[in-house]
Amino acid sequence: MALRHAVLAALLDGEYSGYQLAKAFDIGVANFWHALPQQLYAELARLEKDGLVAGRQVVQETRPNKRVFRVTDAGRAELETFAAAPAKPSFIRDDLLVKVHSADRVGTTAVIGQLEERALAADARIELLDALLRQLRGESDEEEFLLRGERIGPYLTCLRGLAFEREHRDWCRRIAAVLRRRAGAGAGAGAER
Repeated sequence: MALRHAVLAALLDGEYSGYQLAKAFDIGVANFWHALPQQLYAELARLEKDGLVAGRQVVQETRPNKRVFRVTDAGRAELETFAAAPAKPSFIRDDLLVKVHSADRVGTTAVIGQLEERALAADARIELLDALLRQLRGESDEEEFLLRGERIGPYLTCLRGLAFEREHRDWCRRIAAVLRRRAGAGAGAGAER
């Protein structure tokens, strides 16, 4: 998947400025695609040049003018082609896993601290995602929203993000506890470095 598809998907809900798009990425799209604001601005320029989004200037009285973007018919066609193509398998690429993998040879103290930090960060993301899910479904309960909700895609990706963050938090806490117990029992050559 290219960043272009994530940007096009984010713009399906309406017009966004680059700043609004970055905020949308931080809240919802970051569950499945990470991008820095400068990457988003550059991608918007490429998408506009390719005719996949259209931009227009919005005049603001109390603030500087802003440029907002929307998906064009060609952009929707690009997303349809992308949606129809076979999905590539996902994979994990995480430097913390490399550290855990080598912890029994290089020491656990720093790794335990990083696992605990990750668990706390996951807790914060869980809180944000729970709030976003409540906001998306409004007055509906989850089953009703899943059956009849108007825009289900963002809700479904938030559910995946929530499941990921919960599992990640639980794994981090469990592995930190395992490494702590092993260090306390004197297991492994480099257990307490």
